[in-house]
Amino acid sequence: MFSIKNMTKAFFISLWIMILTFPLAVIKVNTIDKTVNWRWFNLIYIGIITFITAFLWDYFLKRNKEDNDRKKKSFLNIIADKKKYFNRPEFKTLFYGALFVVIMVFPFVSGLYQINVMTTALIYVMLGLGLNIVVGLGGLLNLGYVAFYAVGAYSYALLNKHFGINFWIALPIGALFSMLFGLIIGFPVLRLRGDYLAIVTLAFGEIVRIVLENWNEFSFGPSGISGIPRPGLFGLKMNLMQNSILIYFIMIVLTAITVFVVNRLENSRLGRTWVAMREDEIACQTMGINVTKAKLTAFALGALWAGLAGVMFAAKTTFINPASFTIWESIIILCIVVLGGMGSILGVIIASFILIILPESLRFFSDYRMLVFGAILVVMMIFRPGGIINAKRKVYQYKGKKD
Repeated sequence: MFSIKNMTKAFFISLWIMILTFPLAVIKVNTIDKTVNWRWFNLIYIGIITFITAFLWDYFLKRNKEDNDRKKKSFLNIIADKKKYFNRPEFKTLFYGALFVVIMVFPFVSGLYQINVMTTALIYVMLGLGLNIVVGLGGLLNLGYVAFYAVGAYSYALLNKHFGINFWIALPIGALFSMLFGLIIGFPVLRLRGDYLAIVTLAFGEIVRIVLENWNEFSFGPSGISGIPRPGLFGLKMNLMQNSILIYFIMIVLTAITVFVVNRLENSRLGRTWVAMREDEIACQTMGINVTKAKLTAFALGALWAGLAGVMFAAKTTFINPASFTIWESIIILCIVVLGGMGSILGVIIASFILIILPESLRFFSDYRMLVFGAILVVMMIFRPGGIINAKRKVYQYKGKKD
């Protein structure tokens, strides 16, 4: 099992990682003294850790494969054997009950910072599930999804500033405005697919950001809009902590609604249309499916959830400006969908928490936080290209009537 071939493979992997991380791990420039510090021990540590990790990874993969060939039960086999137990109603009731208790208790045992981080993660869950409709189910690569997010946020901010509209009224209005923008961008790209679609949607996202940054009379330009009121509840006066808890519970409700609706859409006739369009658009057209309607619906519904998330973002931060809606936001949301698994609802939820909470949890790594974050993404894309939870292809079978 411990062969020279495995050790050689692990050596070259560690060597490659050392070459990639050399500028960040070894070179440290002191701009004050204008000197360069060479930290060679960091490179050695990275090489040793990478070598051991790669070697053990390959070892356990081959061992698991051999065990399966010999029909011996491994850890994965045990999980498969207990699948029936986990699907029992008693277990599900206990699991969902425990989850409900954790959700309800969390804001009362955590600090303000933890509540805000969790709220941000829930916002990205909503964004990820919205983009999952467009990319994961419909197969339409949208790199300008942040534009709909910005439309929702600015809808609430401008409606409140000019017309005094409160949060609860602006929430559906912002979602409808984003949905309208989704239809507007959907019409010009009906004939596009693949890279061309990505370029057009990317351009649309940048157009929205540049307009918001330069149209001072409308969006107040780069200075943004401040003093956006947080949501109220029956006119009660609340301090910052109480208001943050209220926003947290609002996001819990909106996230639950999003999961329910997206799950129902996925299993509906429209959802099967999106999946078929993703697999082969030409075959869909030959089968009589209205591809134009399916694309517009995917863009509109995806934008709807982005608008809701945008309103919640504006209400949470009380300040927005164009710098909050750059192309990097679209990339993060797309990474959530890809990392979680294209078309997988649970995978998108898990990936949202990983990509949002993990960087906050790794702040103690300081300079190495983003390095660790990037390494995790690289490992996932190499060993789990289908995502954390690969969406299973649904098979529909007609058995006919029994005689």
